[in-house]
Amino acid sequence: MNIKITPSKKTEFSKKILYVAALVNIAVIAFACYMILKTENLEPLIYLIPSTAAEVATGTGFYYSKAKAENKIKLNKKYGIENEGGNDDD
Repeated sequence: MNIKITPSKKTEFSKKILYVAALVNIAVIAFACYMILKTENLEPLIYLIPSTAAEVATGTGFYYSKAKAENKIKLNKKYGIENEGGNDDD
């Protein structure tokens, strides 16, 4: 009986940052909703929720940009395409 044991993939640090940012965003939204119910005041919605959501959106944008660059390098190596320099946004 052959059993293959594959090592578990280590989660990238950038993904960990996104997960933490998303969890913080969810926690802030839950806390804001709880406090709104307790105090009957909608002021937290004006400041807390947009600020945390903007942080998650910014992190997600940078992550996708990083992933795009990494995938381009992988595909170039796979198909033997040399990077001619210049613009990397092709």
